[in-house]
Amino acid sequence: MHEDLEALKRALIVADMDLGIAAVQRLVDRDADPTWILEEGMAVAMFDLGEMWKRGEVFLPEVVASAEVFKACNAIVEPVLLARKDPDAPTNALVLLATVKGDLHDLGKNMVGAMLRTSGFDVHDLGKDVGADTIIQAIRQMQPAIIGLSALLTTTVPYQETVIKKLEAAGLRDTVIVMVGGAPVTPEWAEKIGADGYANNAPEAVEIARKLVGASQ
Repeated sequence: MHEDLEALKRALIVADMDLGIAAVQRLVDRDADPTWILEEGMAVAMFDLGEMWKRGEVFLPEVVASAEVFKACNAIVEPVLLARKDPDAPTNALVLLATVKGDLHDLGKNMVGAMLRTSGFDVHDLGKDVGADTIIQAIRQMQPAIIGLSALLTTTVPYQETVIKKLEAAGLRDTVIVMVGGAPVTPEWAEKIGADGYANNAPEAVEIARKLVGASQ
């Protein structure tokens, strides 16, 4: 099974759809642990791809192509993950996810959403290119525990701060935990804009979300 996992990781990095689907289907058919597939295969590959992007070894069109492969592979893995989800998972807290206005990239957000769902969270994905007014309306209607704001482009990262400021102006900032993430985002930026949490990858996002929800209860 390790050979198939390595094939899956290669497929995600080079955006080979046929190879990726075949590898993940073989793993599922052989009853591989779906959490292992996601965390040790798909998440690792996408983290490595993100690091390559930061170093200038790949470019956004390649990242977008890999995102499509990830979506297809996740569509195979996630139902298996959800079927095996621990019924005694400690929280059903609602998390809203959004890629901020001006940004059309959702790979990281989708990966975080998949792992949050399998960890016991309820997740509502607002999509990409989402403005602050839409986020505020959703928070008022759905009253989530967490709002997760993703940005992949350096030009859209400042909009995370815009959302937080608009939440403050709307009187909603103290009602929701704000987490931020994305390749250009740093812990220093998260602290500067007053976010409650920052995660560098999907497994870390789940861990931090659990801690933040636990601290707020």
